[in-house]
Amino acid sequence: MDTIKKKDIRALTKEQLREFFVTNGDKAFRGNQVYEWLWQKGAHSFEAMTNVSKETRDMLEQNFVINHIKVDVMQRSNDGTIKNAVRLHDDLIVESVLIPTKTRSTACVSSQVGCSLDCKFCATSRLKRMRNLNPDEIYDQVVAIDNESRLYFNRPLSNIVFMGMGEPLMNYNNVLKAIDMITSPEGLGMSPKRIVVSTSGVPKMIRKMADDEVKFKLAVSLHSAIDEIRTSIMPFNANFTLTDLRQSLQYWYAKTRSRITYEYVIWKGINDSQKDVDALVDFCKFAPSKVNLIEYNPIDDGEFQQASNAAIDMYVNTLEQHNIAVTVRRSRGKDIDAACGQLANKS
Repeated sequence: MDTIKKKDIRALTKEQLREFFVTNGDKAFRGNQVYEWLWQKGAHSFEAMTNVSKETRDMLEQNFVINHIKVDVMQRSNDGTIKNAVRLHDDLIVESVLIPTKTRSTACVSSQVGCSLDCKFCATSRLKRMRNLNPDEIYDQVVAIDNESRLYFNRPLSNIVFMGMGEPLMNYNNVLKAIDMITSPEGLGMSPKRIVVSTSGVPKMIRKMADDEVKFKLAVSLHSAIDEIRTSIMPFNANFTLTDLRQSLQYWYAKTRSRITYEYVIWKGINDSQKDVDALVDFCKFAPSKVNLIEYNPIDDGEFQQASNAAIDMYVNTLEQHNIAVTVRRSRGKDIDAACGQLANKS
């Protein structure tokens, strides 16, 4: 049988696997065994399933394929950050990053090949979206980074952020399925409270997340609370305005009571004035929030430049005066193009 026609076995639920075995004259529990190999044990091949008979493994080989990712290139930064160029089964590439600190290991994972949106300051957006990642491809990135954390830092993965390539809410169903498996005892068993999904702001999908009662945390890539400026750097804002975004976030908070994190880069001559920070303060007032001021990482053309320290201090002081939590984040992995906004498959 041509492998192209074989179904990816990880697209099946446990119940569907059990039904497959019963239909083929085997016991239902065999599906449980195979399911455990696929997810908890991370088997890359049917041959690796050592407690399954050779006849059963052959039958699986004839009917299914495991479209496992492969870490094609791994780069290590001077600061310990690790970037993986991940090859998918159709030879497309995405990137994911392990960000270590003294106490934590964070996985920054991708959700799309390229991106559905058009943020001018982000290298990934220039690739355009080629396709969405499947749930197992997202899951595999996390497993690979967990293995690297254990190998190089002697500890398991502690946190996951969906801040890699792509807009997670434009691949909502697959992202949710991946998170379900990451948090399931049958998968990695991680707490959803240790997962952050970062969006550039898709109001309809933020409302859907609230209605779905998700347990993970929400971050919004904001960068300006003035429509004209935000549209100039994030053109899709013309369709998803700040008013729409704010209303969806109000809905999110009313349903979840979960604090919102705003990711915010300050650029010289773009959003570094007092009126910009005043607008941000006003935008933050409707619900408990936190602002992460993120260091800008150039993507070669010089259109965007990091703001002065004085502008960053102005933001910090103004936000603190209004009792809004603020953190200045220094980027990691810049020397290997692994920092925020730099993922573009240069490797």
